[in-house]
Amino acid sequence: MSVRTPLEEKPDGAPPAASARRPATRFGTATMAIAIVIGLLLGYAGGLLTPNLNRPGDTSAEAGFARDMTTHHAQAVEMGLIAFKHGTDREVQTIGSDIALGQQGDIGIMQAWLRSWELDPTGSEPRMAWVPDGTEMIRDGLMPGMATAEQMTQLREARGTEVDVLFLELMITHHIGGIHMVDALLDQSDEKDVVQTAQTMKNTQQTDLTNLRNALERIRG
Repeated sequence: MSVRTPLEEKPDGAPPAASARRPATRFGTATMAIAIVIGLLLGYAGGLLTPNLNRPGDTSAEAGFARDMTTHHAQAVEMGLIAFKHGTDREVQTIGSDIALGQQGDIGIMQAWLRSWELDPTGSEPRMAWVPDGTEMIRDGLMPGMATAEQMTQLREARGTEVDVLFLELMITHHIGGIHMVDALLDQSDEKDVVQTAQTMKNTQQTDLTNLRNALERIRG
C-alpha cells in the first residue's frame, strides 16, 4: 500500500464547475448552534446502525481513522463557524455553515462507530499510527492539512475580507489533507459502512474544493 503525500490535487474529471451552492441565508448564531447539535445527533444515529459483527479492534485502521478524523473535522467545524459568523462574502458564509454542519454530522457518525465497537473515543497510539509510516505525515504535531495554532489565531482575529480569503486558503489546504487521510483509510479497510461513509466524505470534500477555489479566485479578482 502506498500512502499519498498531502500535496494539493484537484478532483478527478472535468475542470471545476461553477458553485452549485444556494445563496447564503443569514440566520442567527443560536439557530446555527441548534443546527450543529441536530447534525451531531443525526450523525450518532447513523453511526449506531453500523453492525457489531467482526468489530474493528483498538489499533485498527478504522478506529484510528475515526479518532484522528474527528480531531481533523473539529478544526474544520470551528473554521466554518468563523466564516459563517464573521465572513463578509455571502458565498463564503454559506460554504462555512455547510462545512460546519456537514462535518459535525460526520463527527457524530465516527464517535458512534467507536461506541458501537466498545472502544474509547481516544486511543493510546500516536496520531496517524493507523497508516503504515503514517507518523511521517505529521508536521509540527499536526495531521495533514491542519492549520497551525498561529493560523487559527489569525483567522479568529481577522475581520472584513481578510476573513473570507484566509478561511478559503486554510480550508483548501485542510480539505486536501483530509482527502489524503480518507484515501489512506480506503486503501486498508473492507468494513462496508466505514468505507461507504469515508467515500461520501471524500466526494463532499472534493465538491467543496471546487467551490472554495472558485470563491477564492472570484474574491481575489
